[in-house]
Amino acid sequence: MSRIVIALGGNALGSNPQEQRERIAASAPSLVGLISLGHEIILSHGNGPQVGAISLAFDTASRHTERVTPMDLPECTAMSQGYIGYHLQQGIDRELRAQHMPWHVATVVTQVEVAADDPAFATPTKPIGGFYDEETARDLMAKDPALVMAEDAGRGWRRMVASPRPLGIPERDSVLNLLDHEFIVIACGGGGIPVVRDGAGGYRGVPAVVDKDFASARLAEAVGADCLFILTAVDKVAVNWGRPDQKDLDDLDADTARRYIAEGHFGAGSMLPKVQAAVEFADSGAGRRAVICSLDKAPLAMTGRSGTVIHS
Repeated sequence: MSRIVIALGGNALGSNPQEQRERIAASAPSLVGLISLGHEIILSHGNGPQVGAISLAFDTASRHTERVTPMDLPECTAMSQGYIGYHLQQGIDRELRAQHMPWHVATVVTQVEVAADDPAFATPTKPIGGFYDEETARDLMAKDPALVMAEDAGRGWRRMVASPRPLGIPERDSVLNLLDHEFIVIACGGGGIPVVRDGAGGYRGVPAVVDKDFASARLAEAVGADCLFILTAVDKVAVNWGRPDQKDLDDLDADTARRYIAEGHFGAGSMLPKVQAAVEFADSGAGRRAVICSLDKAPLAMTGRSGTVIHS
């Protein structure tokens, strides 16, 4: 039996609750297919569309009524973890019952520790929330000197936040305890809630977004996982993507992966963080491997019939 962390992209979950329920129902057989092979499963997920919608809702409402105040990003991330986890719990549990499997499902609202002096805080580059015209954006920044806004791909101005690297998972022991009692655990949703040490032995939230693939790799390392599955829209990692000489990769060692990264084969907003996270996990311990594959072919990838395997 292996312990597996599965990282599911936020865009794969849809942009509204109904669409999310439908997509989870469609993906549940593939997810439960991994469990049926006898593995312990921790599921993480993205939350890009969802946390943006939550933040935008509070921002918009706060401009129209004093009864609503803007919600800080850590709280928005926690909210997204809750409602995405709720839908995942229902969808996976329904599939487990249909297959007469005894497992339970639980969501852990998960913090991810980051360094207060991470260089990312000096140059916030991760866009979140709604779009504004330049005049409104500059007015908002004048009212709040801590707010950073910038134009996003010609579509308008958006809030920019830092994307620091994850250091640790404070809820690690909770995840392990649930695994020991036959739970499928949903954790580190949206890359986790970024927190820093507060000087009194605890944590405080910070306005940032941790990449969910890096957070999933850190989670996998923290719980002693054997394998990290990063589920995406394509069956395999490829070099020379979209060109006549495109080459799909079945097997990729860490050194070759780093060479391909240096050569610029992977897009910064798509495959690059997935490959980087896979390499980090593969290098974190003997025998560890990562698999990048499509959601619907995840069970096939577990038996080597699909996906790209990254190893040290």
